Amino acid sequence: MDTDASAQTTTIVHVLRHGEVHNPRGILYGRLPGFRLSVHGESQARTVASVLAGHDVTHVAASPLQRAQETATPIARAHRLPIVTDENLIEAGNEFEGLKVSVGDGALSRPRHWWKLRDPFTPSWGEPYLQIAHRMLAAVGNARAAARGHEAVVVSHQLPVWTLRRFLQGERLWHDPRHRQCALASLTSLVYSGDTLVDIVYSEPAGASDPRVTGA
Repeated sequence: MDTDASAQTTTIVHVLRHGEVHNPRGILYGRLPGFRLSVHGESQARTVASVLAGHDVTHVAASPLQRAQETATPIARAHRLPIVTDENLIEAGNEFEGLKVSVGDGALSRPRHWWKLRDPFTPSWGEPYLQIAHRMLAAVGNARAAARGHEAVVVSHQLPVWTLRRFLQGERLWHDPRHRQCALASLTSLVYSGDTLVDIVYSEPAGASDPRVTGA
């Protein structure tokens, strides 16, 4: 292979957050099984698939969780590709999984849970941010290798996607979750020239959503 040509090869990895989930109880469902896309979430997935239909997508991967697999399905189908399940794309672990964490009536108002909040920088209530960043980097690396010279789509979850972006931008990983730029079914597209990241492009093909919505 021509080394110079290889160095100039452009590869794009689209990191896609899953669509809206059917969550009538408003809990933080994390890695719990059985949480599927809502009707609106299914529509969001189809919208993203339509937007990416003309792209040179040669690899599709997704978190093992149902909502991510369902979001990946119309994209994979449009490009006649299998969905590769990558455990590195899974939702972040969280001590509040299965509980309501909304202001006023949620678990955060109960003193027995306050100890979990002692360290917002790691954080103490869940998977360390640096660990999330490293496994997401591994997932992106796998996708980039599989789609070199083309485009890949990897479907993950809000916190992993946002943590990855902050890591790549050289920003501190702890943050205010109310200010995440990572809407439902949004794309954080990583553009590589050879092995060098040259651009990060954020887009919302399915529209904006509120990052504060519990369990979205």
